[in-house]
Amino acid sequence: METLRYVYEGKRKITKRAHIGVVASGDLEILVEPTEEKEAIVTIKTGSEGFKEVWEAVLERFFIKNEVIGIFTINDFGATPGVVGLRLAQVLEVSEHE
Repeated sequence: METLRYVYEGKRKITKRAHIGVVASGDLEILVEPTEEKEAIVTIKTGSEGFKEVWEAVLERFFIKNEVIGIFTINDFGATPGVVGLRLAQVLEVSEHE
């Protein structure tokens, strides 16, 4: 099990908690919650070690595009980069619209 942490600057605060996905074979869950910080804090727990550069690329693309601030907890069980991007978009939508 590998734990990765990232911090991204942002402009738009998450206003409510959200949860999307499940931890199962080839998938992941993302939990997001508001923070008073001025940056997004991302913690990833993954069973697939050695993919740090891939995580960095996917997360950087997401946070540059969305500029959101919140605490993101990602529990991964081998999701592909496409699934990670989809789940990030979904959790953002849920946090803004439900």
